[in-house]
Amino acid sequence: MIQFLIDTIIRALDLALIAVALSGVYSLIKFPNVALVQYAVVGAFVGMLLQQAGLPLVLALPVSAIFVGLVAVIFNVLLFERLLTEGSAIALIGSLALSMILSAVFLLAFGPAAYRFDLAVAPAMRVLGARITVHQLSTLAITVAALGGFAAILFFTRLGREMRATATNKVLASASGIDTRRVINATVFLSGVLAALGGMTLAMRGSVSIDLGTQMLLPVFAAAILGGLGNALGAIAGALVISAAETFVTNTNFGVLTGTDFLFLPASYAQTASFALLVGFLLLRPSGLFTSEVSRV
Repeated sequence: MIQFLIDTIIRALDLALIAVALSGVYSLIKFPNVALVQYAVVGAFVGMLLQQAGLPLVLALPVSAIFVGLVAVIFNVLLFERLLTEGSAIALIGSLALSMILSAVFLLAFGPAAYRFDLAVAPAMRVLGARITVHQLSTLAITVAALGGFAAILFFTRLGREMRATATNKVLASASGIDTRRVINATVFLSGVLAALGGMTLAMRGSVSIDLGTQMLLPVFAAAILGGLGNALGAIAGALVISAAETFVTNTNFGVLTGTDFLFLPASYAQTASFALLVGFLLLRPSGLFTSEVSRV
């Protein structure tokens, strides 16, 4: 049971940062930016390149995250602001096109091979009978710190108040003197930072390749939708639900159902669990676990 909980939390780390970034942006500009999963891949590759250039990992991570945040703002200003004038559906198609372009760039620049950070090899530790590695603990600390920082910005700063006001009613926020364009770009920057950190923490526990974005797309969207698309912190709960479903499917012995001693489903069935859970929630609770919109007077 302890191992199941640890595996669930570790898998949730893969989804939470990117899902929060997706919901945070959606709450302001009302379209799901598919390219965010590719921003995570950019963060991982840039972090590795910085480490190979001699920058310590403790510096490579924030530098890469800031770089991706700036790239996200540039794409928002040059591409998505213009596409959104034609409608959110056009912006969604544009983000899908950008995602495919970035994937092609990754293929040309890095090829199909998997890449890893240069990290010291350490044996797994035993905690209450469950196995956990130092790198898993490190990424857990990074994720908790990043999400805690985002929550602090959202609830205890002027920018956070402006973000919540803009998400509630953009027109009224603008009429109240809030520079909504600046707020949106600040949120896009933060989303890029979170997505990049998500890609780098995933690479710290394993490897990253050009198809990482494609692999993460469905579970990240499922987590964001389950949490209530537009509810950034609700996406954390959605990530935990999705990760629990995936861990259950891939770590449960179904042999008793078939009369055999052992029957474990392959890892490829994890995304099937995400999709099935998402469909079920959409049928029973389309708004997700938490309400993503507030009532307007």
